[in-house]
Amino acid sequence: MQDFGLYMIITKPVKSYREIAEIAVKQKISYLQLREKHLNDRELIVAAETILQVTRGTNTKFVINDRADLAKNVQADCLHLGQTDLTLTQARSIVGNEMEIGLSTHSVMQAEIALEQNPAYIGYGPIYPTPTKAIADPAVGLDNLREVVEIATEKQIPVVAIGGIFTENLAEIIQAGAKNFCLVRNLMSCNDLEEKILEIQQIWRNNK
Repeated sequence: MQDFGLYMIITKPVKSYREIAEIAVKQKISYLQLREKHLNDRELIVAAETILQVTRGTNTKFVINDRADLAKNVQADCLHLGQTDLTLTQARSIVGNEMEIGLSTHSVMQAEIALEQNPAYIGYGPIYPTPTKAIADPAVGLDNLREVVEIATEKQIPVVAIGGIFTENLAEIIQAGAKNFCLVRNLMSCNDLEEKILEIQQIWRNNK
């Protein structure tokens, strides 16, 4: 099982897609997901192609959120599916067997069901309340995070903790067992993105 630390999600960033991708590659970020629900299909494809011009051939895997058709179209490295998206099996019929697929989960039961499907990883959260999504799921808390991490570790599948995570509470997320995590607002609203990533990576090293 590969534990990769910071998982980056692009959502309404203050920096350009190209600059974010360049920083992600430089800092050896394993996953960079495009989650721009306000863009139309043409805009999403342009954004994806811009990012892929930077990430293609590097160790940074580019992830398309929700859309199996677009993931196949742009030849993304990975597809991420939510609870109301296509099932993993349905998505496989579109993207094929080679593309990695990650799954979002918002409860212990959902996590258990997702893990049985052997995804590349699962997202779990929101750990804390968050306004990032228009309709947010209830916060799951640290105790449930510990339980899901334990279950997933037995199956050798990474868990990405997400939701309401900032540099101020990242240490307690890691100490609860999360080896992978996502900070959305904390990064996307940051003008000095690279410095913020370095700060996050230092917190990870100090607490893992």
